[in-house]
Amino acid sequence: MKKVLFLSAVLFLLAVIGYSGYQLWDIHRNQVQEAEIHSRIMRYRPTLQMPVSTHPIDGSYAERSGEFPEDYALVPKANQSIVDLQAEHAGVVGWLTVPNTKIDYPFVQGADNNHYLHLDLDQRWSAAGTIFMDFRNNSDFSDFHTIVYGHHMRSGSMFGTLQQFNNQAFFETNRTGTIFLAHATYEIEFMAFAVTAPNDTVIYNPTITTEADQIAFLDHVKRTARYYRDIGATAEDRMITLSTCSYEFNNARMVLIGRLTEVFLSE
Repeated sequence: MKKVLFLSAVLFLLAVIGYSGYQLWDIHRNQVQEAEIHSRIMRYRPTLQMPVSTHPIDGSYAERSGEFPEDYALVPKANQSIVDLQAEHAGVVGWLTVPNTKIDYPFVQGADNNHYLHLDLDQRWSAAGTIFMDFRNNSDFSDFHTIVYGHHMRSGSMFGTLQQFNNQAFFETNRTGTIFLAHATYEIEFMAFAVTAPNDTVIYNPTITTEADQIAFLDHVKRTARYYRDIGATAEDRMITLSTCSYEFNNARMVLIGRLTEVFLSE
C-alpha cells in the first residue's frame, strides 16, 4: 500500500513538473513569436512627413517668405509605409506611437472586439494578441470618440507600459502620442488618466453622437480622472481612449484619454 501511495505521489509530482515545464515553454514560445513579428513589422514604422503644396508654385519658398496665394493649401503626404503594411496584413488601420513607452505598434480593426484578442497580424494564436480599435468605430477616426484596446502584458509589450501614466510626474511630462493612418496623421494630446470598470458605459461608448452626450462624456472624464489637465476639449473635438487591464481591483481597466488633432490639415 505504501509503495502504491509512493508511486502515486511520484507520478503526481512528475505531472506537476511536466505541466509547469510546458507552461514555461509556452510562455517563452509566445514571447519569441511576439518579438519576431514585431521586429519584422518595424520596417513599416512611419515617421512624420512634411506637408506638400497643392499650388504649382514652390511651396517651400512660400512658407519661408510668408506669401501664400489665396488657393494655396498644405495637405498631408500619404504614409506609404501604412499603405504597404495594409497590403501585407488585412485588417491593419494604422500605427500608434506613444513616446517614452513601449507602445509603438500597428493597430487593426476586426469584425468584432474578440477577433484580435489572441491573434497576431499573421492570424496565428498569440497570448498578446494585436492592438485593435473598437469594431463600432469608423476607421478614419471621424467619430467623436474612438476606443483602442491592447493587452496589459507583464513583459511591457502591447499596452503594458500604459501603466506608466499612473504616475503623476510621468503623466505631466508625457503629453502626446501619434496616430498614423494611410492618408492622415493625428497628434494625440493626452488629457486624462483613469482607472475604471469595463461596465463604465460612458468611457466605453464609441457611438457618442449628440452634443449633449459629448459634453456629458467630457464632464465624466474630468470627474472620474485620477490625473487630468484642461486642454480646452469641446464637443467639436475628436477624442481617443487607449484602454487596457489594470490589477488594482478585480476586472479593473486603466484608460488614457486624449484629443485628436490632424497634422497638416488642408486649408
